[in-house]
Amino acid sequence: MYISLMRILIIHNFYQHKGGEDVVFTQEATVLKDKGHQVETLSFQNKKGIKGLFQFLLYPWNSFAAHKIMKKVADFQPDIVHIHNTHYAIGPLAFRKLSKRKIPVVLTLHNFRLLDPSANLFHNNNVFTDTIDKEFPWKSVKNKVLDNSLLKTFWTAFTIYIHKKLGTWKNIDRILSFSEFGKQLLLRSTLQLSAQNIVIKPNFALESLEEKQIEKKDYFVYIGRLSEEKGIDSLLTAFSKCEYIIHIFGDGPLVEKVKQAAQLHPNIVYGGFQQKETLHQHLSASQALLVPSIWFEGMPMTVLEAFACGTPVIASKIGILEEMIQNKKNGLLFEPNDDKSIIDALHTWQTLSIDDKNAISENCKKDFSDTYSSQKNVLLLETIYKEAIQQAKNK
Repeated sequence: MYISLMRILIIHNFYQHKGGEDVVFTQEATVLKDKGHQVETLSFQNKKGIKGLFQFLLYPWNSFAAHKIMKKVADFQPDIVHIHNTHYAIGPLAFRKLSKRKIPVVLTLHNFRLLDPSANLFHNNNVFTDTIDKEFPWKSVKNKVLDNSLLKTFWTAFTIYIHKKLGTWKNIDRILSFSEFGKQLLLRSTLQLSAQNIVIKPNFALESLEEKQIEKKDYFVYIGRLSEEKGIDSLLTAFSKCEYIIHIFGDGPLVEKVKQAAQLHPNIVYGGFQQKETLHQHLSASQALLVPSIWFEGMPMTVLEAFACGTPVIASKIGILEEMIQNKKNGLLFEPNDDKSIIDALHTWQTLSIDDKNAISENCKKDFSDTYSSQKNVLLLETIYKEAIQQAKNK
């Protein structure tokens, strides 16, 4: 299908610390430019101190950010505006201004903030979905689910709530969810979104990851943040009870616990924080990537990168991971927060034949090519944009 070239404005708010959302924002802008579209970007940055407090207090109705966006729109005259993160230096008012001008808008949901101020539906080391179907998340406010702050939690909840009542979220032409799982959570909520307006659009990894073929070694690998929600505790417990080797890369609040486990158990190897090239080498050489998360992930880039180089994924049977990983097709699944289940999955993998392992590796590469490649994603984005533009015209 032929897609005419478009003028695309992509907007993103950077947190104080870099994250996966920033990678998606940059990669999508790049591949759209490479396809020949006229792409311009506009970014905001969360600040610290007094400036940060001012930004946060303006969160429900930030006319300054909205004015900056509308000025960019007036200068660039885009066919469509694609917004990534708006928390909290942008805020939802920008959607209302764009809708009033009948400018088509697409929003990528990188987390679950529209459903709960926690953004990750995780609290006290457990999945927390109590407030999804509530008009206002009072339980989340009481539990101070956002940074253990009553003010931050309430103000974020109030911002989402007031714009729900004003119909702001229903005026967005297309909302992009990474998975069917995420889409169904949105439809369960009190946001009253149209199923037609929620489109499943996965992330993608760069094809350059496929280029080098590295000989497989006899170890597994974990790459990511070292924190409770990532299932680090159950991962360490599992490998302390078996002889399989795990190489762990990353940093986070549980780093000391990981270092201690590595000192006590020679099969647990801590590699610290490493550059992407080093991580790719270990990912390519490993038997499988371990993703022991006990929360609802967005769409882990490490999983896509593993698929790109033909490395299977052994992951928790929870949320989007259960959707991405098909047992013995592109990896294995185990029960979340269950060290015995992790060991059983490792044993299952090790007892597979070489032919079965090779077949699973090839399936990973096929899944990447069919679903998570930049070529597939840019085609999907173009189609989504065209549909959003048409819908805006029909309003």
